[in-house]
Amino acid sequence: SMKNLLIRNVCVAFVLCSPQAVTGSPVDCPNQDTAGTSCAISVEKLLERAVQHAELIYRVSEESKLLFDEMLISYGMNLHIPKGTMCAPKMVPVPMSKSEIQQISDKWILHSLLILAQFWIDPLVEVQASLENYENAPSALLTRSKWISTKLMSLEQGIMVLIRQILGEGSLTLEGPEETSDRFVSSNILQTVRRDYSVIYCFRKDAHKMQTFLKLLKCRQIDKENCSLF
Repeated sequence: SMKNLLIRNVCVAFVLCSPQAVTGSPVDCPNQDTAGTSCAISVEKLLERAVQHAELIYRVSEESKLLFDEMLISYGMNLHIPKGTMCAPKMVPVPMSKSEIQQISDKWILHSLLILAQFWIDPLVEVQASLENYENAPSALLTRSKWISTKLMSLEQGIMVLIRQILGEGSLTLEGPEETSDRFVSSNILQTVRRDYSVIYCFRKDAHKMQTFLKLLKCRQIDKENCSLF
């Protein structure tokens, strides 16, 4: 409803504008390095913060997509991008049944989360820089783009700490799908807009996936029963 949309927009605006709203990182440890290598924060608290971060990242990515749509309309542009072919093949498959959910391990969930976070960091930074060159780009879109990039980096840190605390593994970088060197190089304005829109559109889907996986992991680690994606 319009009332719910207004309330959501006010909430997102508060999150974007208030430094006190939501900690800067899931790994906030007073007087300790942000990498969290010696952080004494509990797994439960870390998962709560990570889920909160992921929920907000997804919500703001939805807002960004809508703002980009509105900007295209104001430019009088129609990209004619078939929605089914815009995004690359799924990097991380989503379990489609309760039996599949039961078979996946916490290690699989954590490593999938890290793959997704690390894959999107550079593209989002590229889009953030690109939007600064748009003529009359909405300030709300610029603000959200910068916010998402920053929070995704924070979420990546939190996931790496969770890997250390839950799995006992050291810091690691996982290889995602192959990226061509010219993936984010465009020769004209239309190609640039297509690229930027595709990043925002496709990241929104994976942001929802990260939120879902973190909620499942939190349930497994804390509630330990009736854990499902459905």
